[in-house]
Amino acid sequence: MNLAIKIIALSVIFGSISGLLSGYIFLNLYNDENKLIEDFYLTENLVHVSPHSIRKGMDKGDSNFILVDLRSQEEYEREHIIGAINIPAYKDPDTSAYGDVERIVSSFNELKENNPAKDIIVYCYSIPCMTGRKIGKMLVENNIYVKHLGIGWNEWRHFWNLWNHEHEWNKTNVEDYIHEGKEPGIPKTNINSTVCLIENEFGC
Repeated sequence: MNLAIKIIALSVIFGSISGLLSGYIFLNLYNDENKLIEDFYLTENLVHVSPHSIRKGMDKGDSNFILVDLRSQEEYEREHIIGAINIPAYKDPDTSAYGDVERIVSSFNELKENNPAKDIIVYCYSIPCMTGRKIGKMLVENNIYVKHLGIGWNEWRHFWNLWNHEHEWNKTNVEDYIHEGKEPGIPKTNINSTVCLIENEFGC
């Protein structure tokens, strides 16, 4: 076998190996990408809670969840989502209390022990605010698992029409869903509410 034939044979062999290896890597990367996308949506739907479902739950008198406001006590007492309790992650509006791990963890632990069948849902200042995420991480590290409201206080209080459906703007009033003072307040039950009537998985 002359040198040219050997070179051609080796080229074919290495080319085949290279092609198989490239195909294997591509398929695995593709599958990994799809798996990451799948995990993202499963996590997103599991952790984030729609504010529409909370508002609808309030109208129906649903008591299967507890909202936790993570803002400072001062801000909470000024105004908060009606029915929410306060476990502050801030000492005051300008000072975080992330270092107060024992108090925060024990407060959530007590809340969970006293309400084992209820979802605990945290909210902070706004959609991009990291407070809820940081507290969620702190709690997970202590075997406490909470969900996250899809919006924050700012969107709930000041941008009601931003996240509510347009046909609901004239049927709901943010003032009915906020409360002032130290107490959580009790949402007004409205069994005749006509908002968010879709009951399947694509509902509120």
